[in-house]
Amino acid sequence: MSLAVIQMVSQADVPANLSSARRLLERAAASGARLAVLPENFAAMGRRDLAALGRAEALGEGPILPWLKRTARDLGLWIVAGTIPLPPDGQPEAKTHACSLLIDDQGERVARYDKLHLFDVDVADNRGRYRESDDYAHGSRVVVADTPVGRLGLTVCYDLRFPELYSALRAAGAELISAPAAFTAVTGAAHWEVLVRARAIETQCYLLAAGQGGVHPGPRETHGQSMIVDPWGRILAEQARGEAVLWAERDAAEQAAIRQRMPVASHRRFFTAAEPRPLAVE
Repeated sequence: MSLAVIQMVSQADVPANLSSARRLLERAAASGARLAVLPENFAAMGRRDLAALGRAEALGEGPILPWLKRTARDLGLWIVAGTIPLPPDGQPEAKTHACSLLIDDQGERVARYDKLHLFDVDVADNRGRYRESDDYAHGSRVVVADTPVGRLGLTVCYDLRFPELYSALRAAGAELISAPAAFTAVTGAAHWEVLVRARAIETQCYLLAAGQGGVHPGPRETHGQSMIVDPWGRILAEQARGEAVLWAERDAAEQAAIRQRMPVASHRRFFTAAEPRPLAVE
């Protein structure tokens, strides 16, 4: 059960980004991967016309969704499409979401996850201020789907700082969790590895952390260090910067043994009276 994580240095040029992604996905498929995860903003990085891009995709006039379906079908590969801007289904004029799609090897959409936690943060870098809520609406659902390599929970980037989401994914049966990301160089250097490994350890899931790793329009610099981390928190593969294709095998028997020896899911006892209403799970 082979897994692949793709690292990119996406720019503003959508066709060029799609060409790069295709080349990297071809390498993943040639390695025998059944599932590959693209990074956040894989098709467009640093653009200010995200609403227009999303509307075009929703109306069937954009290049990204047809490319995804064709690429998955051509390569016989399940693809987690990092994020693309998309309005809610059937509402092309509504505000876009940072949307992560799961596409099967026949080119069909299996699941859609809209990023729950938006990065509205001040960072001590060249850009200084990030306000994703200016461009995107918050998601509202926790999403888990079956794949040939296991039951997959979907998350995106800043979600890594919210462990309750990952607990909900584990409770919904997740065995793998995708985390496409575009962590800033500053926050990534401080926290990225710790967060990814912690989420893997506490959920006893494989974490498929696909990052952007380089310099982009904006100006913006991303941390990279894409990783595949196993349920014990071991880094099976990683890449510091630049384009990369990472591979690893999921050992389902070992994962089951880890969960049996340390049954943390059944030991969870933390509740508060002020806990918010749970999000819907699909």
